[in-house]
Amino acid sequence: MMIAIGSDHGGYELKKEIMAHLDAAGALYEDCGTYDTESCDYPDYAHAVCKKIQDGEADSGILICGTGIGMSIAANKHKGIRAAVCGDCFSAKFTRRHNDANVLCLGARVTGPGLAMEIVDLFLNEKFEGGRHARRVEKIKELEG
Repeated sequence: MMIAIGSDHGGYELKKEIMAHLDAAGALYEDCGTYDTESCDYPDYAHAVCKKIQDGEADSGILICGTGIGMSIAANKHKGIRAAVCGDCFSAKFTRRHNDANVLCLGARVTGPGLAMEIVDLFLNEKFEGGRHARRVEKIKELEG
């Protein structure tokens, strides 16, 4: 599985920690920026990650900003993207199982690194349950136009 990962300046330090965690796990990922803590615009990095998924170059994405909210809003503007802000393990597990979310959004200013790694692992390892949830995900796709 290929993961696209991106952040703005507020999420840069947590992104580096997540990439080290992914390296230790042997996961494949592509860093879509930003590459430092200089002020930047989160929609640019949300777009870069989502485009990788839309183009089939990545299976899932991780986006990090201060709260995760801005990244989630920007990511969810992209067709085929189901981005979820997760600040706890339960949400990470069930957004994959029930919503087939393909982008995890994290808030570096509200979620510590230890919890963030647990959330990342759950999000990446959970499988979509399908069944009645597939019908609901199809309804979401119909809303995209």
